[in-house]
Amino acid sequence: MSATPSSPGTPITDKRQLVEYLESGCKPAALWRVGTEHEKFVFRRADLRRVPHDGPDGIAALLEGMTRFGWQPIFEGGAIIALSNDAGCAITLEPGGQFELSGAPLENVHQTCGEVHEHLRQVREVCGELGLGMLGLGFDPKWRRDEIPWMPKGRYRIMRAYMPKKGRRGLDMMLRTCTVQVNLDFASERDMVRKFRAGLALQPVAVALFANSPFVEGRLSGALSERSLTWTDTDPDRCGTLPFVFEQGFGFERYVDWMLDVPMYFVYRNGRYIDASGQSFRDFLAGRLPALPGEVPRLGDWRDHLTTAFPEVRLKTYLEMRGADGGPWRRLCALPALWVGLLYDEAALDAACELIADWTAEEREAMRREVPWRGLATPLRTRTLREIALEMLEIARGGLARRARRDGAGEDETHFLDPLFAIAQSGRTPAEELIDEYRTRWRGSVDPAFVEYAY
Repeated sequence: MSATPSSPGTPITDKRQLVEYLESGCKPAALWRVGTEHEKFVFRRADLRRVPHDGPDGIAALLEGMTRFGWQPIFEGGAIIALSNDAGCAITLEPGGQFELSGAPLENVHQTCGEVHEHLRQVREVCGELGLGMLGLGFDPKWRRDEIPWMPKGRYRIMRAYMPKKGRRGLDMMLRTCTVQVNLDFASERDMVRKFRAGLALQPVAVALFANSPFVEGRLSGALSERSLTWTDTDPDRCGTLPFVFEQGFGFERYVDWMLDVPMYFVYRNGRYIDASGQSFRDFLAGRLPALPGEVPRLGDWRDHLTTAFPEVRLKTYLEMRGADGGPWRRLCALPALWVGLLYDEAALDAACELIADWTAEEREAMRREVPWRGLATPLRTRTLREIALEMLEIARGGLARRARRDGAGEDETHFLDPLFAIAQSGRTPAEELIDEYRTRWRGSVDPAFVEYAY
């Protein structure tokens, strides 16, 4: 969700420019890349509390400490709120200080896993000096919303006021969730459509494989992915499974039409966020936006607006796979391997599309609603998501094997799927392992998670 605002850029006077922006993402397979993003909860090791932006051990001090590794600071209103580097990476903050690496577009999973490893090495060094830790779960296991400090970003001030008007869990999403996602390219409109459909339909399987958030405020919540459950009651205007993606004629223009109907949050001008919450980008296009009467949008406004929709798969000039809970290092590497294997090999993509070809909109939505509670036991007709996960993983393994992208030791990318095969073969989500620990060895306390699941 976190993003630095775009520069204004070219004025937009016609919807076609919005379509062309999405079309500009098309590129030949030789130029396809893998971008991995992951969020972590930052906590004080002394008392396990989430940390504010300011103070000697706050988020600002952490960001400043990271500059020793070549990161350049980004400021808003005099406060350091992000970092960037020459490799094309960024570190940004979610509303409750969740620390997010937005990785560079890399050629293979070996490289993206190496990037994750180096990032975690850096944050461990700085966190060690500040008495901080970082936790790899999908939902904050201990703290209430009112105990979590807000980050000083104008975008979040607007969202904080608007979210409760649309759903009961929007503020939970902002403050108490962490995810890992992968960003992938497409060759053409047809290729984008096939990948979008396969990604959306199979996203509940990813939710189950990565389900890692069974706790709320120190207790079992009853769900296996509280993070995924939170998204089902955040904002129906901008979240969900997007049934129109599966309709005949879907393409870049149809997605633009949907985004034009997603209510706005803000417009960024001259270093400040202007509240346009609930207003229409269609009106903006016609010069009738109440927040900026008489003005038409710039291309940067469209780029910003695209970041304010939160479906399970999101389209920009690339596709974002968004269903997974945050988790330990090996699963941070497994997510890109899963989707690269499925979507970057033509035979694998054919098999994935065939797997989901006759699933109905009602079945897809039922899986999405059930999977936070039932995980791999979620039913689909005569099967469960465990069985579908094993088939999905075999397809992905074949795709990675045919890609044959090898590291210095000659190993291909297939081994990154091993943690997911272990989960699917056992039929038990990571959350169920956490529940067992909580009931036995942890003796009804979530505090040990801050040690055992810290990076």
